[in-house]
Amino acid sequence: MAVTDALITQRREIESRLKERYIERDAAISERSGDLIRVISGPRRAGKSFFAMHQLPEDGRFGYVNFDDERLAAREGDEIIAAVKDVFGSPKVLFLDEIQNLPGWELFVNRLQREGYRLILTGSNSQLLSSELATHLTGRYLQTTLFPFSFREVLRTRGTRVTATEKQAMLARYAKTGGFPEVILKDLEGKEYLSTLFDAVVYKDIVKRYHIRSVPAIENLALYLISNVASEYSYSTLAKVTGSRSVHTVKKYLGYLEQTFLFFSIPRFSFKVKEQITANRKIYCIDNGFIQAKAAAFSENRGRLYENLVAIALKRHEMNGLLSCYTWKNAQQEEVDFVIRRQNQVSELIQVCTYIGSQTTKEREVRALLKAGRELQCDRLRILTESEDRVVEEEWFGIKGTVIYEPIGKWLERDGLED
Repeated sequence: MAVTDALITQRREIESRLKERYIERDAAISERSGDLIRVISGPRRAGKSFFAMHQLPEDGRFGYVNFDDERLAAREGDEIIAAVKDVFGSPKVLFLDEIQNLPGWELFVNRLQREGYRLILTGSNSQLLSSELATHLTGRYLQTTLFPFSFREVLRTRGTRVTATEKQAMLARYAKTGGFPEVILKDLEGKEYLSTLFDAVVYKDIVKRYHIRSVPAIENLALYLISNVASEYSYSTLAKVTGSRSVHTVKKYLGYLEQTFLFFSIPRFSFKVKEQITANRKIYCIDNGFIQAKAAAFSENRGRLYENLVAIALKRHEMNGLLSCYTWKNAQQEEVDFVIRRQNQVSELIQVCTYIGSQTTKEREVRALLKAGRELQCDRLRILTESEDRVVEEEWFGIKGTVIYEPIGKWLERDGLED
């Protein structure tokens, strides 16, 4: 009876949600998915459930179970399906929300698919919804990763033509408050909401689920990373931060923070696999709002905020199979922020620089681009700034290249897709 009561409540909730305004997302699920399981993964509160609801049959013939509900804890799969039949009328389409909260969920899903159900799954744990599905459902699922709103999607919330001045103001706000739907659509200040959400992921999705004994260690790690976004890290440095003697423990904790979509790392590019594995990586956060809400003594550094926005856009495309993303650094410590690889070829190099009016800054950014372009045999060179919009033939001691200077807002508006 408790399960049935829970699903009756959930049915009312989803019927109410379907009446709310829906902002079209750029994510897509193939219409040709047939009987393949459709998996939608991403951070908590990024809009996965709402997106999934709008992939359901318009005639309303579907079943819905939200496993982020304590009333369903430790319930058997057969008991849940029996309740679904009672509440939703024996549907053949099932939307299983936050499925990772069900113990043994992958076997349960496997059986349902064999029994002929069409399934839509959501989850907030990237490890569960990639490696385990790949193991248990090889070739029988399609995965879509949904992040918080991109800048293009934020612009779409306005629903009307937006002036250049308005876009600039929206970009400035987006760089600070990020793209979580409730922050954008409810026009929240966001700091308290995002701080609470960040803590919920750390304590509920990591500490509780993985039985972390040294809670201060993972707290310190999370706060260190959020305060050093767009910076390189080494495992030895992180070990000191957490007070851990074991690099293995640090890697495990960082893995949890990445699996729950709080952070992601971008590796340094190298043609040598061993060098790529051992080199330091750069850390980024899944949403700029978290940085403003949680970072300790994070200065008003627009360059780092903008770089994080670009990293998020590229990471989303990477997770949906459109590209691979890296950083680059040479022996002289000259850096390129992003190396884009498509179809096993380096296709583009990107620098992010808020203001390039200083000759010293320009030389540093251009020099690194030209050197990386020569080393990686890539001639598509781009510098994203606040306002520069031109194409220039640049040269550094005989190394020549065409550099595209583009406003970051313009790049984000097309979501970093090829122009």
